[in-house]
Amino acid sequence: MGGRLLRAWLLAPLRQPEAILHRQRGVAEFFEGPFLREDVRELLRSVLDIERLVAKVSTGRANARDLVGLANSLAVVPQLRAKLDHVYSKVLGELLARLDPLDDVTARIHATLVDAPPLSLKDGGLVRQGFSAELDELVQIAGDGKSWMARFQADEIARTGMAGLKVGFNSVFGYYLEVPRGQVERVPESYIRKQTVKNAERYITPELKEFEGKVLKAEERSRDLEYQIFSELRDEVARHVGRILDTADALASVDVLSALAQRAVENRYVAPQLDNGDLLAIEDGRHPVIERMGGTESFVPNDSTLDRDGRRVTILTGPNMAGKSTYIRQTALIVLLAQVGSFVPARKAKIGVVDRIFTRVGAADDISRNASTFMVEMIEVANILNNASARSLVVLDEVGRGTSTFDGLALAWAIVEHIHEKIGCRTLFATHYHQLTELASRLSGVCNKSVAVREYQDEIVFLHKIVDGGTDRSYGIHVARLAGVPPQLLERARSILRDLEADNEDLVPRISSHARGASKSSGQLSLFAAPPSHVEEELRRLDPNSLTPLQALVELQRLRALLDD
Repeated sequence: MGGRLLRAWLLAPLRQPEAILHRQRGVAEFFEGPFLREDVRELLRSVLDIERLVAKVSTGRANARDLVGLANSLAVVPQLRAKLDHVYSKVLGELLARLDPLDDVTARIHATLVDAPPLSLKDGGLVRQGFSAELDELVQIAGDGKSWMARFQADEIARTGMAGLKVGFNSVFGYYLEVPRGQVERVPESYIRKQTVKNAERYITPELKEFEGKVLKAEERSRDLEYQIFSELRDEVARHVGRILDTADALASVDVLSALAQRAVENRYVAPQLDNGDLLAIEDGRHPVIERMGGTESFVPNDSTLDRDGRRVTILTGPNMAGKSTYIRQTALIVLLAQVGSFVPARKAKIGVVDRIFTRVGAADDISRNASTFMVEMIEVANILNNASARSLVVLDEVGRGTSTFDGLALAWAIVEHIHEKIGCRTLFATHYHQLTELASRLSGVCNKSVAVREYQDEIVFLHKIVDGGTDRSYGIHVARLAGVPPQLLERARSILRDLEADNEDLVPRISSHARGASKSSGQLSLFAAPPSHVEEELRRLDPNSLTPLQALVELQRLRALLDD
């Protein structure tokens, strides 16, 4: 029950600071009270899934073991109430008030059913002795069959002198007297032959037949009566479903709050501050999953600061495998945990609550819907841009990488501008488009961060530390070498990279120059300059120092004519 409730909380976190803090204070009380926390969690270990048991009860599918398990689980409630009797947090006090011991239900179940009933409901053995006088009598009659048969068998042996005589039973022929073949001549006339088997003859007597009828009738009647008693009990429990479910929900809430406190203690989480402000400040934040996965390296914590002023959008650049994706995801997860009411993996955290968390991470296609990886990416981006508000948190990872370099860069640039100017929400944007770092000089709310790397000769060391400022390298070839790509291929890649970087070394100045020009005129961003015109090429070939005044006038007239054409 606690697992399902925790999932529900994570899928629907709270948005009001007071409601969040209401839950958080319950976690804090368990966090600060180790004996209370351990006692409560020990009691909860014996509680079964009451919600599912109740579902079976209300639909008539519960067996006797289900009802006994329900009663045993509810029997924990009085002990739990005693442990929570002196809590001071409001949320735990409210849960204490909702913990109904349901003494009437548990007492009825325990009084009716045996402690370890069988799975079958039609074979008897369900009802406790002493609950029904009629049932006890029927069970006694059926149970006396073995002792009666032993006495009857001894009496018949003594009367007939047939030492091999036995009394038996099977479901087809009922009770019988079995006489070995060698003693058949000594069978009394009162015996009626019933069946012939390989080495014996089977008989019945009026006395045995009368006993058979009495026993079989008692067994059948006792089974029917037990099932009737059980059905009435199940119907009675079903009438209290509302009370049971309310208690089950309170138990699940206590379970989640104590579990969050347990994890906070084990993993060194802290209670975040929450308000309706715009500041999101995390000191030494950690990824709650990756830090627990172990490995040769210890997890490197990092700070994260977002607001709606100078740090509205963070452009995060850096090498492959350095930790960009981990950083942006851990920030989103810390916010999510905080708004669930949990403590968070950080040294200190202040969270201005968000209304929604939007993410675009990973790469996957949807072939069944004729959507490529890039189309899926753009659909998700469109959803974010159309639905995010100024109070949202947006996490974008490598947007635009699924198409050509220039298309992707143009889209990424425009997306950042749109988020900054039109939406105004707090955003983390991890990218390998280093040209985007230029936006920090153009847009007041954009800042640059990068992942630190240490280089030594041809080796690199990922420090996994987020620092201020952008970077202009991704070290993709180094990562390829670590993956085992052949050395000849790597050398060729380095040669190609040098040529490409030389061809595009003036790309950023052209982007920023055209962006400034466009912003003054149409407000549209033109990323790349058009090729030089024929007039410009002719003008570049002229040497003014070698021309006479008359030649200069002639050239000027010719260039004017070219321009007119």
